[in-house]
Amino acid sequence: MKRPAATLAAHTVLLFYTALALFPVVLVIVNSFKGRLAIFRTPYAPPTPETWDLAGYRTVLGGADFPLYFRNSLVVTLASLALILWVSSMAAFALAEYPFPGNTLLGLYLALGIMVPIRLGTVSLLQMMVRLGLTNTLLALILVYAAAGIPLAVFILTQFMRQVPKDLKDAARIDGASEYRIYALVLPLVRPALGTVAVFNMIPIWNDLWFPLILAPAERTKTVILGAQVFLGQYINDWNAVLAALTLAMVPVIVLYVLFSRQLIRGLTAGSVK
Repeated sequence: MKRPAATLAAHTVLLFYTALALFPVVLVIVNSFKGRLAIFRTPYAPPTPETWDLAGYRTVLGGADFPLYFRNSLVVTLASLALILWVSSMAAFALAEYPFPGNTLLGLYLALGIMVPIRLGTVSLLQMMVRLGLTNTLLALILVYAAAGIPLAVFILTQFMRQVPKDLKDAARIDGASEYRIYALVLPLVRPALGTVAVFNMIPIWNDLWFPLILAPAERTKTVILGAQVFLGQYINDWNAVLAALTLAMVPVIVLYVLFSRQLIRGLTAGSVK
Protein backbone atom coordinates (compact mmCIF):
# COMPACT_ATOMS: atom_id res chain seq x y z
CA MET A 1 0.00 0.00 0.00
CA LYS A 2 1.40 3.42 -0.97
CA ARG A 3 2.09 5.99 1.73
CA PRO A 4 -0.15 9.08 1.50
CA ALA A 5 2.82 11.45 1.84
CA ALA A 6 4.66 9.82 -1.06
CA THR A 7 1.52 9.86 -3.20
CA LEU A 8 0.91 13.52 -2.40
CA ALA A 9 4.53 14.42 -3.23
CA ALA A 10 4.38 12.55 -6.53
CA HIS A 11 1.13 14.25 -7.54
CA THR A 12 2.52 17.66 -6.51
CA VAL A 13 5.59 17.18 -8.70
CA LEU A 14 3.47 15.97 -11.61
CA LEU A 15 1.03 18.88 -11.30
CA PHE A 16 3.93 21.36 -11.14
CA TYR A 17 5.51 19.86 -14.26
CA THR A 18 2.15 19.88 -16.07
CA ALA A 19 1.62 23.55 -15.21
CA LEU A 20 5.18 24.36 -16.31
CA ALA A 21 4.69 22.58 -19.64
CA LEU A 22 1.27 24.09 -20.35
CA PHE A 23 2.16 27.66 -19.32
CA PRO A 24 3.75 28.79 -22.64
CA VAL A 25 0.96 27.09 -24.62
CA VAL A 26 -1.76 28.85 -22.63
CA LEU A 27 0.16 32.15 -22.87
CA VAL A 28 0.27 31.91 -26.68
CA ILE A 29 -3.44 31.05 -26.94
CA VAL A 30 -4.57 33.78 -24.52
CA ASN A 31 -2.50 36.52 -26.17
CA SER A 32 -3.64 35.51 -29.66
CA PHE A 33 -7.07 36.95 -28.75
CA LYS A 34 -5.72 40.31 -27.53
CA GLY A 35 -4.70 43.55 -29.21
CA ARG A 36 -1.08 44.39 -29.86
CA LEU A 37 -0.74 46.87 -26.97
CA ALA A 38 -2.47 44.51 -24.52
CA ILE A 39 -0.04 41.73 -25.45
CA PHE A 40 2.90 43.80 -24.17
CA ARG A 41 1.15 45.66 -21.34
CA THR A 42 -0.62 42.70 -19.70
CA PRO A 43 0.81 39.51 -21.24
CA TYR A 44 -0.36 37.30 -18.36
CA ALA A 45 -3.93 38.65 -18.12
CA PRO A 46 -6.82 36.94 -19.92
CA PRO A 47 -8.51 38.94 -22.69
CA THR A 48 -11.20 41.38 -21.59
CA PRO A 49 -13.88 43.15 -23.67
CA GLU A 50 -11.47 46.12 -23.92
CA THR A 51 -8.46 44.07 -25.03
CA TRP A 52 -10.32 41.47 -27.16
CA ASP A 53 -9.04 41.63 -30.74
CA LEU A 54 -9.09 39.06 -33.56
CA ALA A 55 -6.81 41.08 -35.84
CA GLY A 56 -4.20 38.30 -35.79
CA TYR A 57 -6.65 35.67 -37.03
CA ARG A 58 -7.96 38.03 -39.73
CA THR A 59 -4.39 38.61 -40.91
CA VAL A 60 -3.54 34.90 -40.90
CA LEU A 61 -6.69 33.76 -42.68
CA GLY A 62 -6.85 36.67 -45.10
CA GLY A 63 -3.29 37.84 -45.64
CA ALA A 64 -1.44 34.55 -46.13
CA ASP A 65 -2.16 31.27 -47.87
CA PHE A 66 -2.48 29.35 -44.61
CA PRO A 67 -4.95 26.70 -45.86
CA LEU A 68 -2.22 25.64 -48.30
CA TYR A 69 0.40 25.64 -45.52
CA PHE A 70 -1.88 23.49 -43.34
CA ARG A 71 -2.49 21.07 -46.19
CA ASN A 72 1.25 20.79 -46.84
CA SER A 73 1.97 20.13 -43.16
CA LEU A 74 -0.78 17.51 -42.97
CA VAL A 75 0.41 15.76 -46.14
CA VAL A 76 4.04 15.71 -44.95
CA THR A 77 3.18 14.57 -41.42
CA LEU A 78 0.68 11.84 -42.35
CA ALA A 79 2.75 10.52 -45.28
CA SER A 80 5.92 10.46 -43.17
CA LEU A 81 4.13 8.62 -40.34
CA ALA A 82 2.64 6.10 -42.78
CA LEU A 83 6.07 5.44 -44.32
CA ILE A 84 7.75 5.16 -40.92
CA LEU A 85 5.13 2.74 -39.56
CA TRP A 86 5.05 0.61 -42.71
CA VAL A 87 8.83 0.24 -43.23
CA SER A 88 9.76 -0.02 -39.54
CA SER A 89 7.03 -2.56 -38.73
CA MET A 90 8.18 -4.85 -41.55
CA ALA A 91 11.84 -4.48 -40.50
CA ALA A 92 10.94 -5.09 -36.85
CA PHE A 93 8.91 -8.19 -37.77
CA ALA A 94 11.89 -9.62 -39.67
CA LEU A 95 14.33 -8.86 -36.83
CA ALA A 96 11.98 -10.29 -34.19
CA GLU A 97 10.83 -13.36 -36.12
CA TYR A 98 13.78 -14.69 -38.13
CA PRO A 99 17.05 -15.59 -36.31
CA PHE A 100 19.32 -15.16 -39.37
CA PRO A 101 23.11 -14.55 -39.13
CA GLY A 102 23.82 -10.88 -38.45
CA ASN A 103 20.40 -10.27 -36.91
CA THR A 104 21.85 -8.55 -33.85
CA LEU A 105 24.38 -6.54 -35.88
CA LEU A 106 21.65 -5.35 -38.24
CA GLY A 107 19.56 -4.25 -35.26
CA LEU A 108 22.54 -2.34 -33.81
CA TYR A 109 23.23 -0.77 -37.22
CA LEU A 110 19.66 0.51 -37.41
CA ALA A 111 19.89 1.74 -33.80
CA LEU A 112 22.88 3.92 -34.76
CA GLY A 113 20.40 6.24 -36.44
CA ILE A 114 18.98 7.08 -32.99
CA MET A 115 22.36 8.35 -31.80
CA VAL A 116 23.34 10.42 -34.86
CA PRO A 117 21.20 13.57 -35.41
CA ILE A 118 20.08 13.69 -39.03
CA ARG A 119 20.72 17.45 -39.11
CA LEU A 120 24.46 16.71 -39.17
CA GLY A 121 23.91 15.51 -42.75
CA THR A 122 21.96 18.56 -43.89
CA VAL A 123 24.50 19.61 -46.54
CA SER A 124 24.70 16.10 -47.98
CA LEU A 125 20.91 15.77 -47.94
CA LEU A 126 20.54 19.09 -49.76
CA GLN A 127 23.09 18.05 -52.39
CA MET A 128 21.31 14.70 -52.87
CA MET A 129 17.89 16.37 -53.22
CA VAL A 130 19.33 18.81 -55.79
CA ARG A 131 20.76 15.93 -57.85
CA LEU A 132 17.41 14.08 -57.67
CA GLY A 133 15.47 17.22 -58.55
CA LEU A 134 13.42 16.98 -55.35
CA THR A 135 14.09 20.43 -53.90
CA ASN A 136 10.96 22.45 -53.24
CA THR A 137 8.83 19.30 -53.16
CA LEU A 138 6.95 17.72 -50.28
CA LEU A 139 8.46 14.35 -51.22
CA ALA A 140 11.90 15.57 -50.10
CA LEU A 141 10.55 16.36 -46.63
CA ILE A 142 8.65 13.06 -46.41
CA LEU A 143 11.77 11.03 -47.29
CA VAL A 144 13.98 12.90 -44.81
CA TYR A 145 11.50 12.64 -41.94
CA ALA A 146 10.92 8.94 -42.66
CA ALA A 147 14.67 8.30 -42.64
CA ALA A 148 14.97 10.16 -39.34
CA GLY A 149 12.10 8.31 -37.67
CA ILE A 150 12.68 4.72 -38.82
CA PRO A 151 15.63 3.80 -36.50
CA LEU A 152 13.75 4.57 -33.26
CA ALA A 153 10.58 3.00 -34.65
CA VAL A 154 12.41 -0.24 -35.51
CA PHE A 155 13.97 -0.35 -32.05
CA ILE A 156 10.60 0.08 -30.26
CA LEU A 157 8.58 -2.22 -32.52
CA THR A 158 11.17 -5.01 -32.43
CA GLN A 159 10.90 -5.22 -28.63
CA PHE A 160 7.09 -5.36 -28.80
CA MET A 161 6.99 -7.92 -31.61
CA ARG A 162 9.28 -10.24 -29.64
CA GLN A 163 6.62 -10.33 -26.92
CA VAL A 164 3.93 -11.68 -29.27
CA PRO A 165 3.42 -15.38 -28.36
CA LYS A 166 5.27 -17.65 -30.78
CA ASP A 167 2.52 -20.27 -30.49
CA LEU A 168 0.07 -17.85 -32.08
CA LYS A 169 2.29 -17.41 -35.15
CA ASP A 170 3.06 -21.11 -35.37
CA ALA A 171 -0.67 -21.90 -35.27
CA ALA A 172 -1.20 -19.53 -38.18
CA ARG A 173 1.60 -21.23 -40.14
CA ILE A 174 0.06 -24.65 -39.49
CA ASP A 175 -3.22 -23.29 -40.87
CA GLY A 176 -1.38 -22.35 -44.07
CA ALA A 177 -1.04 -18.59 -43.52
CA SER A 178 1.75 -16.90 -45.47
CA GLU A 179 4.41 -14.80 -43.72
CA TYR A 180 2.71 -11.60 -44.98
CA ARG A 181 -0.58 -12.82 -43.50
CA ILE A 182 1.15 -13.52 -40.15
CA TYR A 183 2.69 -10.02 -40.30
CA ALA A 184 -0.81 -8.60 -40.78
CA LEU A 185 -2.06 -10.67 -37.82
CA VAL A 186 0.73 -9.41 -35.55
CA LEU A 187 0.20 -5.70 -36.30
CA PRO A 188 -3.04 -5.30 -34.24
CA LEU A 189 -1.32 -6.98 -31.29
CA VAL A 190 1.40 -4.27 -31.24
CA ARG A 191 -1.03 -1.38 -31.71
CA PRO A 192 0.14 0.42 -28.51
CA ALA A 193 3.70 0.41 -29.87
CA LEU A 194 2.50 1.76 -33.23
CA GLY A 195 0.65 4.56 -31.39
CA THR A 196 3.77 5.35 -29.36
CA VAL A 197 5.91 5.53 -32.50
CA ALA A 198 3.33 7.73 -34.23
CA VAL A 199 3.20 10.25 -31.37
CA PHE A 200 6.99 10.32 -30.89
CA ASN A 201 7.48 11.17 -34.57
CA MET A 202 4.39 13.29 -35.23
CA ILE A 203 5.19 16.31 -33.04
CA PRO A 204 8.82 16.84 -34.21
CA ILE A 205 7.74 16.52 -37.85
CA TRP A 206 4.85 18.98 -37.48
CA ASN A 207 6.93 21.53 -35.55
CA ASP A 208 10.09 21.31 -37.65
CA LEU A 209 11.37 24.49 -39.25
CA TRP A 210 14.88 23.38 -40.25
CA PHE A 211 14.26 21.08 -43.20
CA PRO A 212 11.29 22.98 -44.71
CA LEU A 213 13.47 26.11 -44.70
CA ILE A 214 16.34 24.33 -46.45
CA LEU A 215 14.68 21.75 -48.69
CA ALA A 216 11.27 23.23 -49.52
CA PRO A 217 11.15 27.03 -48.97
CA ALA A 218 9.00 27.73 -52.06
CA GLU A 219 5.61 29.34 -51.47
CA ARG A 220 3.68 26.32 -52.79
CA THR A 221 5.54 23.89 -50.48
CA LYS A 222 5.71 25.91 -47.27
CA THR A 223 4.61 24.16 -44.09
CA VAL A 224 2.56 25.98 -41.46
CA ILE A 225 5.56 26.60 -39.16
CA LEU A 226 7.59 28.03 -42.05
CA GLY A 227 4.56 30.03 -43.21
CA ALA A 228 4.30 31.69 -39.78
CA GLN A 229 7.75 33.19 -40.34
CA VAL A 230 6.33 35.65 -42.90
CA PHE A 231 4.97 37.67 -39.97
CA LEU A 232 8.44 38.05 -38.45
CA GLY A 233 10.25 40.92 -40.15
CA GLN A 234 13.77 42.28 -39.77
CA TYR A 235 12.60 45.34 -37.82
CA ILE A 236 8.85 44.86 -37.15
CA ASN A 237 7.04 41.68 -36.05
CA ASP A 238 3.30 41.19 -36.37
CA TRP A 239 2.88 39.47 -33.00
CA ASN A 240 -0.91 39.22 -33.32
CA ALA A 241 -0.54 37.20 -36.50
CA VAL A 242 2.37 35.14 -35.16
CA LEU A 243 0.45 34.11 -32.03
CA ALA A 244 -2.72 33.42 -34.04
CA ALA A 245 -0.74 31.28 -36.52
CA LEU A 246 0.89 29.32 -33.70
CA THR A 247 -2.50 28.78 -32.04
CA LEU A 248 -4.02 27.48 -35.28
CA ALA A 249 -0.95 25.30 -35.84
CA MET A 250 -1.55 23.57 -32.51
CA VAL A 251 -5.04 22.37 -33.41
CA PRO A 252 -4.23 19.54 -35.87
CA VAL A 253 -1.38 18.16 -33.76
CA ILE A 254 -3.59 18.19 -30.63
CA VAL A 255 -6.31 16.31 -32.56
CA LEU A 256 -3.79 13.73 -33.78
CA TYR A 257 -2.36 13.41 -30.26
CA VAL A 258 -5.82 12.77 -28.81
CA LEU A 259 -6.40 10.08 -31.44
CA PHE A 260 -3.14 8.31 -30.57
CA SER A 261 -2.94 9.13 -26.83
CA ARG A 262 -4.73 5.98 -25.66
CA GLN A 263 -2.34 3.78 -27.59
CA LEU A 264 0.61 5.90 -26.39
CA ILE A 265 -0.30 5.36 -22.72
CA ARG A 266 -0.81 1.64 -23.27
CA GLY A 267 2.53 1.47 -25.07
CA LEU A 268 4.42 3.35 -22.36
CA THR A 269 2.89 1.29 -19.55
CA ALA A 270 3.22 -2.07 -21.32
CA GLY A 271 5.33 -4.36 -19.21
CA SER A 272 5.10 -2.18 -16.10
CA VAL A 273 2.47 -4.49 -14.60
CA LYS A 274 3.05 -8.24 -14.67
